[in-house]
Amino acid sequence: MAITQTNEQTVPADNGEVNLLIARQVEPGHEETFEAWAHGILETAARFPDHLGYGLFRPAVEGGPWFLVHRFRDQAAFRRWQDSAERAEWFSNCLGHHHTEIARRELQGMETWFAKPGTTRPAPPRWKMAISSGLAIFPISLVGNAVLGPYLVDVNFVLRTAAFAVVFSTLMTYAAMPAVSRLLRSWLTKG
Repeated sequence: MAITQTNEQTVPADNGEVNLLIARQVEPGHEETFEAWAHGILETAARFPDHLGYGLFRPAVEGGPWFLVHRFRDQAAFRRWQDSAERAEWFSNCLGHHHTEIARRELQGMETWFAKPGTTRPAPPRWKMAISSGLAIFPISLVGNAVLGPYLVDVNFVLRTAAFAVVFSTLMTYAAMPAVSRLLRSWLTKG
């Protein structure tokens, strides 16, 4: 897989960013036409206000789906693109390109931590996400302060805070939130 363009951004917290992931199936022999179309629509979207970046991912295996990714600052920016004449024009001109949308997923804020890959189940209510996040943050904060605190006590406040932020966000993303989401899955998915 290859990313054709990236704009480095932070992983969204609960700040309203919208990430759109689209999977499209391309008929064999039409990959080049599809790729040109995909580049065109992605670059057009990138010119819209508050569009934060995009990516185009080729299939991992021959015949697999292609993935298009858009990032928007907020729901309003996402809606401007979705409802735009420019987007409608790209879709009115894609007949004969031999590709079909097979999946679409919109992720906002902390939903990215609670989303199970390959599902379209909505994220849990925000209050449940807040409780789950707190349960993940608390032990990391205790251990982090106990282990790192004594070594960083004489370090500049800004550098000490940066060190904690890097360690905490990494552990939250790769260890704590996946574990908490798995442990609380049934509670999180109850209405």
